Amino acid sequence: MAGRIRDEDIALVRERARIDQVVSEYVTLKSAGGGSLKGLCPFHEERSPSFHVTPSRGMWYCFGCGEGGDLLSFVQKIDHLSFAETVEKLADKAGVQLQYVDGGSTPNKQQGQRKRLIEAHKSATEFYQAQLVTPEAQTGREFLTQRGFESEICTTFSVGYAPKGWDALTKHLRQAGFSDQELLAGGLVSRGNRGVYDRFRGRLVWPIRELGGDVIGFGARKLYDDDEGPKYLNTPETPIYKKSHVLYGLDIAKRLISKEQQAVIVEGYTDVMAAHLAGVGTAVATCGTAFGSDHIRVLRRILMDDDRMRGHVIFTFDGDAAGQKAALRAFEEDQKFVSQTFVAVEPGGLDPCDLRLQQGDAAVRALIESRVPLFEFAIKSVLNSYDLSTSEGRVAALQESAPIIRKIRDSALRPEYSRRLAGWLGMDPGTVAKSVGGSAPASRQSRKSTVGSSVERESLKAALQLPGAVSHWYASVEESAFTHSKAAAVHVAIASAGGPTAQLDGMAWIDRVLASAENDEIRSTIRELAVEPMPTEAGSQDRYAVGMIARLLEVDSSKKIDELKGELTRSEESGDSTQLLNQLVELESYRRSLREISLGEA
Repeated sequence: MAGRIRDEDIALVRERARIDQVVSEYVTLKSAGGGSLKGLCPFHEERSPSFHVTPSRGMWYCFGCGEGGDLLSFVQKIDHLSFAETVEKLADKAGVQLQYVDGGSTPNKQQGQRKRLIEAHKSATEFYQAQLVTPEAQTGREFLTQRGFESEICTTFSVGYAPKGWDALTKHLRQAGFSDQELLAGGLVSRGNRGVYDRFRGRLVWPIRELGGDVIGFGARKLYDDDEGPKYLNTPETPIYKKSHVLYGLDIAKRLISKEQQAVIVEGYTDVMAAHLAGVGTAVATCGTAFGSDHIRVLRRILMDDDRMRGHVIFTFDGDAAGQKAALRAFEEDQKFVSQTFVAVEPGGLDPCDLRLQQGDAAVRALIESRVPLFEFAIKSVLNSYDLSTSEGRVAALQESAPIIRKIRDSALRPEYSRRLAGWLGMDPGTVAKSVGGSAPASRQSRKSTVGSSVERESLKAALQLPGAVSHWYASVEESAFTHSKAAAVHVAIASAGGPTAQLDGMAWIDRVLASAENDEIRSTIRELAVEPMPTEAGSQDRYAVGMIARLLEVDSSKKIDELKGELTRSEESGDSTQLLNQLVELESYRRSLREISLGEA
């Protein structure tokens, strides 16, 4: 088919693009031993990391939800791309020049939509940045300078200026080879009675980037009194921009968030910049939408937010009623974090940008340090609306605040907050505890699939992960060695693929086994076994793998010896036992040699 990417180029992309580097743009990965890495799965909610990546084989697998595959399938799934768009994206990262069957080298008309939109946004970013130094942008530069933003921080965040004219950007992008349809699809222009025109005009512009660093949208603030639009105007939902999945500044802050186990949520683009200048490099912001569950999923992957590693998520809100309402909305989502969540409120109602201007960098850092637990803030926000000097006020406050405590998932925290609520209300702790009552749902636990005994599982892992090391021994393995139907099915797929060999390993070998599997369930199990770490260091993995195969063969030999003994007993009655006896002696000798190998004595 014309325009199809050459198979050789796809293979080259797979070879050059490192799966650990690409996945790390979305998920914080830590060593899982045996050359494997682990993190929180980006495809389902979990409290403990069950998502594994094996760089040496270019594979990933989640033991919680059963999803798995290679680098191409990961990017395709997480970015919602077509196969061609995925290859094109990774080719850019790996420096691979793609060739198309009957199509030459990546002509524009053959590129995927996502690639074209990303390129259009990159060009628009450069255009807006160049406009910021023009005479027309003087008002914009003054706005930035008055807020303490010099050119260096503006360059870091790629701040730009959109000219007042109706079609300045449109003309620029048309000259760069982009069609009006592409500009409309990317939300860069709008359509009117006389055609398309620039969406952003006479505004300061902040590029919004995905985790990998590509610009996917913009946020723009108005500068002029005759601008009848909203104070902030953002890119609409597009094929590449979903505002509920994006946090402004996360591409810059993600490494420090992972390192310090802290994320600070502020409300605007200038607040992010001010916080970073003040030394709070973990600050990020939502993009024209309330903080929600999709944002939590993104942050949890960066924080490595699990039961063993608890970080801090700090929300900054204004001290007014709107700020308190935002904090209570955040409380509703808090239960999806394992990390401790806090609220930092500036009493005078200043946001981080204004606070820095009026009181300096230290005041911003002090604001973050003054945080209080979100549970406490949510409860006290309720109490502040009642007259606690009266019995009626205290009872009404208890009735409204008790459900908040019941929602606390951590069973150890519920009685503690029940006791504190009693103190805040000046009521009997027993009465408050009775009112609170309730329980929280148990957390979901991930689990590995059942694939036979541990010896069967480890042997299949060895055959998939180290085919060259076990090829000689695995050739003797028969289907009868496996007691579990799923394990036997994986073995059949391995055998149908030609069996382990030193001539084929890595993803090429796994692909061949996957192609030989009988159904999706077995393919999922193959992916699982292909990434599950070996319980030894790299230097001894070959020896461990051979030992496992030897142990599997030894167990199978023991079963055959028991069967032969039964046959021998029956044959002795007929006097025809010599051949069976010889077979038994040979099997016993074979089993002893296998035991020596499995124990590492050979």
